[in-house]
Amino acid sequence: MAVAVNLRTVDLRSKDFDSVLANRLVPRAAIDITKAVEQIIPLLEDVRANGQNAIVKVTQERDGVDPRPIRVSSQELEQALSGLEPKLRKAIEESIERVFKVSRANLPQPTTVQLADGAMVRQRWQPVDSVGLYVPGGKAVYPSSVVMNVVPAQVAGVKKLSIASPAQPDGRPNKTVLATAALLGVKDVFCMGGPAAIAGFAYGIPEAELEPVNLVTGPGNIFVAAAKRALKGTVGIDSEAGTTEILILADSSANAKYIAYDLISQAEHDEAAAAVLVTDSPELANAVINELSDLVAATESAERVRTALEGQQSAVVLVSDLAAGIRFTNFYATEHLELHTSSNEEVLSQITNAGAIFMGEHSPVSLGDYLAGSNHVLPTGQQAKFSSGLGVHTFLRAQQVIDYDRAGLQQVAELVADFSVSEGLPAHGEAVTARFKP
Repeated sequence: MAVAVNLRTVDLRSKDFDSVLANRLVPRAAIDITKAVEQIIPLLEDVRANGQNAIVKVTQERDGVDPRPIRVSSQELEQALSGLEPKLRKAIEESIERVFKVSRANLPQPTTVQLADGAMVRQRWQPVDSVGLYVPGGKAVYPSSVVMNVVPAQVAGVKKLSIASPAQPDGRPNKTVLATAALLGVKDVFCMGGPAAIAGFAYGIPEAELEPVNLVTGPGNIFVAAAKRALKGTVGIDSEAGTTEILILADSSANAKYIAYDLISQAEHDEAAAAVLVTDSPELANAVINELSDLVAATESAERVRTALEGQQSAVVLVSDLAAGIRFTNFYATEHLELHTSSNEEVLSQITNAGAIFMGEHSPVSLGDYLAGSNHVLPTGQQAKFSSGLGVHTFLRAQQVIDYDRAGLQQVAELVADFSVSEGLPAHGEAVTARFKP
């Protein structure tokens, strides 16, 4: 017999709310990233000081297995690939091809601006030299994240790619994760997970022949996101892609059963996952809550899903109209946003903050997790207000190339001198005008 899901309702129909209030009424999970950073600092320092020994120790303590050898051998990768079930291999290959197509189309193009005769500024895009790609493997395993990390990095032209994924109960990374890495030609794969893996990428693990990388990318739980925040500056990061979030903005035209399925699909990831429905239709809200009770009981991860849906981070939010729903959505800045309205394109034009946006009832978030061609590594915890999802751009740096000849410089020499004097830096101007003195 289905047990009712106690997904709480937040009624904002008579309230004027701002960003602070919106996120206070529907907060993220109880452990926030600031607290998580404090908890993992000793571990990060241990990895910096003790390398492989620290990673082995924390893996044994928390997972009860020995992850050695930390570096996965080429033979282990080949065996995993040869054992990949053909039907699954076909799905992975299709995902790879779709992400390749989107990544190639999104490659930034170089530009050249001719400001005057002999005065040119070019912008080129250079890939980072090395990247550490994190593939989670706690409550679930994610060969899809291998695709999402590796493919845009390869399209960008990154020369050195390394993958880290945590040990499973047998002490080795998931075999499908290894097979996908082999399928993509990645040879440097390491058995390490969680914050320790991020620290391993940042500081290097000499015993495993892992040199420090320039950039770390990939999703993970709150502690992985916290490690990325703590180590930013020591190493570049993509964004804080932490515990998953879905917000569905819907009106009375929406299909309640589809919405319930989509909320469950993301709650399945983690007990701390956020599943939020924002609607101006009380009838739809009630219908979705009723659907959830039956569907949650039938799903394999029912206990985990129920915990996520009944946590403080999940809710049905009632708003007075669609405009208020759009305001709330932009304030919340979710990782995944689904639009289920009678005017999705019009609503889309008013959306400013979201990691990825899924249009209509036939574009569920689950599609984006695997085969949409988009990337599923996305900013969480309001990071969408200022950062982007993973893509080919993540692995590139814009470099400006300034190319002036004598005539081009002479046109602005006195202007440079005037500017520099006004700022109290006359030597700047003298460095230019000196080139035109006898």
